[in-house]
Amino acid sequence: MTVTTLIEGSKASRYYGLLFIFCTLIVGCSSQPESRYELHQDVAPDDAFDMSKIKELKPVYEAPSASGNKSPYTVWGKSYRVLGTSKGYKATGTASWYGKKFHGYHTSNGEIYDMYQLSAAHKSLPLPSYVLVTHVGNGKQVLVRVNDRGPFHDDRVIDLSYAAAARLGMLGAGTAPVRIEAIDPVTWKGGMSLAVNELQPSVFVQVAAMSKKDSAKALGSHLEKETGQKMRVVPVTINNRILYKVQLGPVPSRSELQQLIDQLAVDGFLNPIVIPVTAIPSKP
Repeated sequence: MTVTTLIEGSKASRYYGLLFIFCTLIVGCSSQPESRYELHQDVAPDDAFDMSKIKELKPVYEAPSASGNKSPYTVWGKSYRVLGTSKGYKATGTASWYGKKFHGYHTSNGEIYDMYQLSAAHKSLPLPSYVLVTHVGNGKQVLVRVNDRGPFHDDRVIDLSYAAAARLGMLGAGTAPVRIEAIDPVTWKGGMSLAVNELQPSVFVQVAAMSKKDSAKALGSHLEKETGQKMRVVPVTINNRILYKVQLGPVPSRSELQQLIDQLAVDGFLNPIVIPVTAIPSKP
C-alpha cells in the first residue's frame, strides 16, 4: 500500500497532528499531509439533510477491488490484516461517522466518498463488503457498503458515512454502540440470485424473439437506451420460420447482470434468457 493510499484510505487525517508525525517517518511523504483537504477538521454539511434522497443499497456480488485490499498494511505503526472473506463476520463495538471534510475525495478502494450515500470504513473487511449495522441503543438499522479503511482507534469498530449515521440517529452523539454483521449478497433479501451468482460472465441477455425484424430492432434500440447495454438482433430459423432474437450485452460482470435483470423486470420483461457469449452465433 502506498503512502498516498494509507492517507486516503484511513480517516487518520481527521487527527492531523498524529498523522503528521506518522508521515514524517515515511520517505517521500508530503510535509503537509492536510493540504489535500480543504477543511482541517471534519464537520457535518452546512445544509439541512434530506434523508429521502439516500439511495437504498441493493447488494450484488462484487469482486475484490484492485486497491485497498493489501494485507497486511500498517497505519500509525500498527499492522492490520484484511480478511479473506466477509462471510460469517460479526462484531460489536463503537461506531463513529465522517462527513464533509472527506466528501469528494478518494476512498481506499479508489472510489469517491459521498457522505450522502450509505457507505462505511472498516479496518479488516474485504473491499467492497456489505454490512448490516444495528444501533444497540435505539434498535435502528442500516445496510452499508464498506469501501474504505478505518477508523484506526482501538475503541471503534466502524466509521459510517454521514447518511448512514443519520439513518441510525447518531449524528448528535457522534458515536454509538453498534452490532455489525456482514451479509451475503447471494442470500440477502432482494440481493443477487443464486442462478446469477453461478454464471460466468460475459453473457448476453435475450429479451424477446420476434417475427418482424423492424419490430425487433425498435425494441432493441429502446432497451439499449434504457439500460445502457448494447443490443443486437440475431436471426434464427425454427421450423422454416425466421425469428429475430433481441439480445443485450455482452454483460461483463455478475453485478451488472443482476442490475440488468432487475431493470428488465421493472420494464415488464420478467423471464430473460441468459446465454454465454460462446454460445451466441456471430451476426451475419
